[in-house]
Amino acid sequence: MRSFIYLTLGVVFGMAMYKGEAASWFRIYEMFHFQSFHMYGFIGTALLIGSVGTQLLKRRKDIDGRPVVIPSKKKTVVRYLVGGVIFGLGWALVGACPGPIFVLIGAGILPMLLVAASAVLGTYLYGMVRDRLPH
Repeated sequence: MRSFIYLTLGVVFGMAMYKGEAASWFRIYEMFHFQSFHMYGFIGTALLIGSVGTQLLKRRKDIDGRPVVIPSKKKTVVRYLVGGVIFGLGWALVGACPGPIFVLIGAGILPMLLVAASAVLGTYLYGMVRDRLPH
């Protein structure tokens, strides 16, 4: 049942991204050239909903009735700078951040299958070297 809920939420989220043109390369291009507020509004709305949702989750229990625990992380400038640069380079090369990759696959843009496979491989490789990276 839980998988069905997650799948349904994912499909609704994907539809919202597609209909809101958040998966459009042209909208992303406009954003990086400061030609349109569209994507900034979309990202700002996601940030607001995510912040409120995280605060609500901290006060509630998960689907199984257990308390939700959100672990804290070390906050270092280098960590965020390097991660942000890698994320930005990937976004610039592909024309989409990780969320819209799957939306674009669902929309029939099949070259995104290669991008998704590369993202999964990169995540796997990071998991392998994570413990050896400086904290």
